[in-house]
Amino acid sequence: MHFRKDSYEFISKVAQSMIELPKILKRVVVLVVDIFLCLFATWFSFYLRLGDFVPLDLLLIPATISTLIAVPIFILAGLYRIIFRYTGWPAIKSVASSMIIYTAIYLPIVMIITLDGTPRTIGILQPLVLFICVAASRLAARLWLGGIYLSRLKITNLPRTVIYGAGAAGRQLADALAGGRDMRVLGFVDDNIKLHGRVLNGLKIFPPNKIPFLIERKGLNHVLLALPSISRIRRHQIVEELGYRHLTIRSLPSLAELAGGRVTISDVRELEVNDLLGRKPVDANAQLLAKTIEGKTILVTGAGGSIGGELCRQIIRLKPFVLVLIEISEYSLYKIHEELEQWNLRSVDSEKPKIVPLLCSIQDKERLDIILSVWKPQTVYHAAAYKHVPIVEHNISEGIKNNVLGTFNVVKAAIRNQVSDLVLISTDKAVRPTNVMGATKRLAEMILQGLYADDSSLTKLSMVRFGNVLASSGSVIPKFQAQIREGGPVTVTHREVTRYFMTIPEAAQLVLQAAALARGGDLFVLDMGEPVKIIDLARRIIQLSGLSEKTPDNLEGDIEIKLTGLRSGEKLYEELLIGDDPVPTIHPRIMRANEEYPAGVDFNRTLDRLRQSAEINDISTLMEILKEQVEGFKPSSEFVDLVGKRK
Repeated sequence: MHFRKDSYEFISKVAQSMIELPKILKRVVVLVVDIFLCLFATWFSFYLRLGDFVPLDLLLIPATISTLIAVPIFILAGLYRIIFRYTGWPAIKSVASSMIIYTAIYLPIVMIITLDGTPRTIGILQPLVLFICVAASRLAARLWLGGIYLSRLKITNLPRTVIYGAGAAGRQLADALAGGRDMRVLGFVDDNIKLHGRVLNGLKIFPPNKIPFLIERKGLNHVLLALPSISRIRRHQIVEELGYRHLTIRSLPSLAELAGGRVTISDVRELEVNDLLGRKPVDANAQLLAKTIEGKTILVTGAGGSIGGELCRQIIRLKPFVLVLIEISEYSLYKIHEELEQWNLRSVDSEKPKIVPLLCSIQDKERLDIILSVWKPQTVYHAAAYKHVPIVEHNISEGIKNNVLGTFNVVKAAIRNQVSDLVLISTDKAVRPTNVMGATKRLAEMILQGLYADDSSLTKLSMVRFGNVLASSGSVIPKFQAQIREGGPVTVTHREVTRYFMTIPEAAQLVLQAAALARGGDLFVLDMGEPVKIIDLARRIIQLSGLSEKTPDNLEGDIEIKLTGLRSGEKLYEELLIGDDPVPTIHPRIMRANEEYPAGVDFNRTLDRLRQSAEINDISTLMEILKEQVEGFKPSSEFVDLVGKRK
């Protein structure tokens, strides 16, 4: 078995050497083979005719004549221009037609002119044997060289990549790639000066300033970031430096995610979109995180959504006693429940949280009351909401039923069942809203402020307001990535649209810590850094995909950015505060907003009017109530409810 393996490797190496020969040398090799075949065909024809081997001197004349006839014919027929690894039946036909001409010349010489000591039947046998030999040599070349050449061609056409980071993760990644056909690794890149010029796993380690050289001379087009322990700031710097060179950048997960064992090619993934922010994430306070969760029964509404799901993932790590999931979508509930159960299975803790998946609409107040009375949660995180601006704009009554009246149902059920803490997840779109979704979320905030002001219960009601969440179901990031995969264009509504962004884990951690900071009636906001222009975000994602923007000045670009115009209810700029001078908390990045509940509001009457108008889809009255009750609500256009519009 070992001998067979060595033989195969030797044959493969010979074939590889043949493929790498210059074109002129390849033709010389084939010409020599054909001369040999002329000699062999003559010798074998004599053997077939006489039944015995003949002396070489008798073969000299007929073999020489054969060569002098065959080689010029083969040259004129273009047989030496054929790439033999691609030889198929068309090439065999060319050989056959050449042999017909060859026979027409060779046969008369042997049979009519005659050669001393050469039987006349050689004139028939020799062309036939020569045809078989030449055809067989071409087919053998296809079988021998074809597979190896195609394998090499595939390797040549693979993405040419360097691994940024020559540490343990980089070495393991190089090992994983060496055994597959996913990428062609050109070497390592590392910031460590001591490693520059060294060879690791047969691959050279380059300094970062050699990347332009690798792009120009080696065709570099991919970079794999094998830097799981690097800081977010340095990571962003590297991404910035590489992105402008139109390199496709992929990454390994963090050290915590890789803690399970060796690095494999399956660990490589698209660059994390939060690397686009370039700021340090909000640090979590472990004591605040655990304060309202550990050992307690926790309930999350909208548990299958982007924020609700991340809340559940973080809550289960903080060791609650029971985690109750409320979700209206059966599939979303199934997905998050399965994910959390799998986490429980992997957990080494002896006492694992009980996970309770419950289908429930927050518009069903009787169902909510039953759930809270049975499971008696100490903390409720209210994430359930309709949050897509255009959808709510087209379904105004349903948006109000869910976001306003549904929130009222949740809060009242929590108060009746003596829940200790309730936290509402709100949005920056609630500040001086220009769309119905933002107005409904502001009304939801006012419900908590009003109930806290009017109620003497022990339930602490608080709200958390933040901006756009990267990679959530409502974020532009997944949309941009999908459009790039499809070849574009990437659609941006307006050149000046600007948003605050945060990551899903940051948003979830803020919500969890807000409950611990709450005194009652609080509205928390996050210091989210500088806002980002959406069009700049689109350009960065295009760059980090290894592509270029197509513009009037760059018609050869890959992806066009198309401006589609502001959608109904969309703002150019978002704000986080209605008032001024937010108050700091013990968390350096969490602030308490000074936004009092407006005095003189007949809270119950307002909700009754909303409920009655929503039941009959009276859009005009609903819009009037929103304008009356929500400070600064100025719809950016006429309402476009798709049912009310048809009436």
